[in-house]
Amino acid sequence: MNRLRVTPGPVPALATAWLATRALMLWLLAHDGSPLLSGGSVAREVWRLYFHWYGVLAQGSFPEHDTLWQYPPGAGAVLLLPGLVPGLTYFQAFVALTLAADALIAGALVRAGRRDGRSLLGAALWTGGLPLLLHLPLARYDVQVTALAVLSLLTLARSPRASGALGALGALVKGWPALVLLGTPRGGPTRTAWAWAAGAGTVVLGLLSLSLRHPLSFLAGQGGRGVQIESLGGTALNLARHAGWSGRPHYQYGAIELVGPYVSVVTACSLALTAAAFGLLVLWRLRARHWNEATPYDAALCAVLLFTVTSRVISPQYMVWLLGLAAVCLTSRQTGQRPVAVLVLAASALSTVVYPLCYGEVIAGTWTGCLLMLGRNGMLAAAALLSFLRLWRSCGPPGAKSGQTKEPHPDSDRLPERALTLS
Repeated sequence: MNRLRVTPGPVPALATAWLATRALMLWLLAHDGSPLLSGGSVAREVWRLYFHWYGVLAQGSFPEHDTLWQYPPGAGAVLLLPGLVPGLTYFQAFVALTLAADALIAGALVRAGRRDGRSLLGAALWTGGLPLLLHLPLARYDVQVTALAVLSLLTLARSPRASGALGALGALVKGWPALVLLGTPRGGPTRTAWAWAAGAGTVVLGLLSLSLRHPLSFLAGQGGRGVQIESLGGTALNLARHAGWSGRPHYQYGAIELVGPYVSVVTACSLALTAAAFGLLVLWRLRARHWNEATPYDAALCAVLLFTVTSRVISPQYMVWLLGLAAVCLTSRQTGQRPVAVLVLAASALSTVVYPLCYGEVIAGTWTGCLLMLGRNGMLAAAALLSFLRLWRSCGPPGAKSGQTKEPHPDSDRLPERALTLS
């Protein structure tokens, strides 16, 4: 007698994969002291630095004179939360809350992917892509920030108000989620989302300022940062060491930075490239005429990629942001960012080889370390360029497809998802 073979559906398979991969990430975190993994440096960020900041915040003040504190005021609220979880140590509660945010992202991506005309590829990318960074995401608060950005994008079609508020909350925690509102459709959705972002951001910032002293102390630490060794400029300087450059790596502002001649020039170039990237995005926004449901997602990924690549700092946890935004793009079958998502996955895998596996080689500036950084940053630069080109072509300049262009209704504050698809 033949037995019927029951094949599990994609959602149970994704749930099983999520549980298995997160169990592996937890196991790696428990063995973080291994010299191969990081010698304890990944977990130390939470139980030493974050817990220290928690103690300062619990006393009613942001870390005013701490050069390592370089985060907007909303980060204080995130770092206070683990201390409110009963029955767990600060470290255990932090990891538990990070896993909860991770599960929230996965659930939101599954829900978005199951709608008509959508895809579960986004949920699959997040489920399988995050473990490429090993246990690092569990010991940084970037997953929580990414959750706010992902939810902001996925709620845009149904509620621009909620989307704007979530984007503002993300920006107050780590700045970059403000970029996810760049691609909101013109007219009512943009006015509503941006207005609610400004309003929610102002209210929450006011509450944090009343609750904790010195809310803007992070600006001093952020402004003093130099060229981190893992950035694009840092890669160039590290290669220059082989040509006789006299600079050296130095730990400051919570990262390994390169100090020596011409560092200020590289810093200025990075800032100029960031300004140029912002100009390109503004130009795209002004000239774009063809929106579809994926355009806000694609624009968010493109914007964060451009700002990441041109930044003076590219920490390994930044890959969490890019994985989350790439996953949102893949929930839509109309996205033009599929090859970009592949590059982000490859860069994430190589980023793990850089840190924690071969970070000593990078700091020492060996050819192995330099080539690893050149490969990782080369992939990110290629992804940023490709992302912008595909975004530009998908929306078209004025006059292109002029007979088919439709603008979103100017007075629509709440558009159904289908209304974002413009032919």
